[in-house]
Amino acid sequence: MKKVLALMGSPRRNKNTEKLLDYLLDGIDKSVYDVNKVVLKNLDINHCTGCEHCGRTSNCAFKDDMIDIYNGFDDSDIIILASPLYFNSINGLSKNMVDRCQRYWSIKYVLGENYKRNETRKGIFLSVGGAPFTHNQFDGTIPIIDYFFKAINAEYAGNYFVSNTDNNPIIDRLEVQQELNIIGNEIDDLKNFYLHR
Repeated sequence: MKKVLALMGSPRRNKNTEKLLDYLLDGIDKSVYDVNKVVLKNLDINHCTGCEHCGRTSNCAFKDDMIDIYNGFDDSDIIILASPLYFNSINGLSKNMVDRCQRYWSIKYVLGENYKRNETRKGIFLSVGGAPFTHNQFDGTIPIIDYFFKAINAEYAGNYFVSNTDNNPIIDRLEVQQELNIIGNEIDDLKNFYLHR
């Protein structure tokens, strides 16, 4: 059975970001995929301190809940990150988790290990922004997510962005729910998609 690791990066439960993620997960065939949804705010994840321990040992110096996420990265075929847009980038909870992926950069480029290079893995990014639609609203997130997926050796398969959620929440947008259900259902075939609502 294939595995999906779904990371919910918002500090707010059952709001726009989590709804976005849940709608996608609802569309995934659970007879084909084992889905592990992780809520980052419930975890104890220290900040990366740049101590370079991972560059000497391949392991992080901190023995915290990030170990479970590392195990999820190592075992999953598809990684989904859902983060709200804060100050034109991913929020602090999500970025803290991404920063701790320095371990994978060190494994590959300092220690020269062959981490997941020959495996077909996929990364999907979901985000919501409270402000009204603009074409460049989510541009600040894309380089960070690109490097995040490269670090864990997952192909950046696509983005789903939703604007104006302060005035028009996800729960009131049936077309978003329907599209995300379809994306979940077709998750194996997704490549290079970009949807902004």
